[in-house]
Amino acid sequence: MASSAPSTRLGSESFEPAHAQPADVARPGYNVALGYLRGFLVVMVLAHHSVLAYIDGAPPQATSLLAQPYYWRAFMVVDHQQWTGFSLFTGFNDDFFMSLMFFVSGLFVWSSLKRKGNASFVRERLRRLGIPFLLAAAVIAPIAYYPSYLLTAGPHSVGGYIHVWRSFGDWPTGPAWFISLLLAFDLGVAAWFAIAPNFGEMLGRLTSNAREHPVRFFLLLVTVSTAVFIPMLAIFGAMAWTSVGPFQFQTARLFHYAVYFLAGIGVGAYGLERGLLAPDGLLARHWMRWTIASLVVFAMSVVFMLIVISKGATMSPVLLNIVGGLAYAVTCGAISFAFLALFVRFATRRRWIYDSLSENEYGMYIIHYMFVSWLQLAILNSSMPAIEKGILVFAGVLLLSWGSSAALRSIPAVSRIV
Repeated sequence: MASSAPSTRLGSESFEPAHAQPADVARPGYNVALGYLRGFLVVMVLAHHSVLAYIDGAPPQATSLLAQPYYWRAFMVVDHQQWTGFSLFTGFNDDFFMSLMFFVSGLFVWSSLKRKGNASFVRERLRRLGIPFLLAAAVIAPIAYYPSYLLTAGPHSVGGYIHVWRSFGDWPTGPAWFISLLLAFDLGVAAWFAIAPNFGEMLGRLTSNAREHPVRFFLLLVTVSTAVFIPMLAIFGAMAWTSVGPFQFQTARLFHYAVYFLAGIGVGAYGLERGLLAPDGLLARHWMRWTIASLVVFAMSVVFMLIVISKGATMSPVLLNIVGGLAYAVTCGAISFAFLALFVRFATRRRWIYDSLSENEYGMYIIHYMFVSWLQLAILNSSMPAIEKGILVFAGVLLLSWGSSAALRSIPAVSRIV
């Protein structure tokens, strides 16, 4: 993770994934649906990373971190036990969850800019995004990737690890890439606000009929997303990442993520209670249709991928990029709208466990990666089936991240940031 609408625990800010004070959860204006959706997305991130070691077809563990520069960062540990179900789960996540996080991030940016002004907004973003990003890059990431180093040919030492790390030519940060890109988007919007202080209202007008016509807004979002994604896909490919020092992002999706972020700004600027996310709007009322549609679209995208990777498939690169880009954009939009509909429709009652999750989600996002790799390493040689390993790692990561975040946030200096 508007205007005069109630805010979530983001305190009318952007998705970090959370950063307001604990008391915000108890405020009368707290938006339960968006607060709980944000927590759900963070849990999905934790689950996604927890099971990557066990997906079917994961690359074999490299004997040197340098041997697979594109794989070792995502697959810190690759287990001999694998399960196709985890491949479907991670594929489903990859189709939508980062895009939806950027959308939720934009919902409260406009009200924050209008209320605080440029200078205060930028200072707040640098504090609440910049400091955690530096922590994740300097501390969490090196700890998280150390198990990958231990799985290379020995001998191993801290000095050897530092030597290998420095040889990469950049500074891997794991999932903290999202925080740095979000910060860049926030700073870009702040600059835009200084030049065109009414652009938020302009974006809001594009979403003004979304309450009664969510399909029209969906088609607009998919059209713009497709228009910016396909050219980037054709130029850079689906797997390329841009990495400059500690700043990374998936190259082909850069403008796609920006579109979702700007869409969130527009929806938030128009007003949550009277726009797309209105509790009595058609999106929430037709949650079942959106859910079914998202599952059908995802199934079709899986079939398309199976056709592409089959030995007998022949498709020109141009056609592959067009069809694949369109499939991704439609699938991403459909699943995102389905989850928005489900949470706006059903997340209406408070639960203490979900409030606690909403309070701690940002800290969980920042620190969870180091728990993932070390737990995967700890059970690497176990004969347990992949599904049991994945569930065990996820449970451990969830509890350790949640508990650690709560403990750290009991420190006043930390709670003012996270």
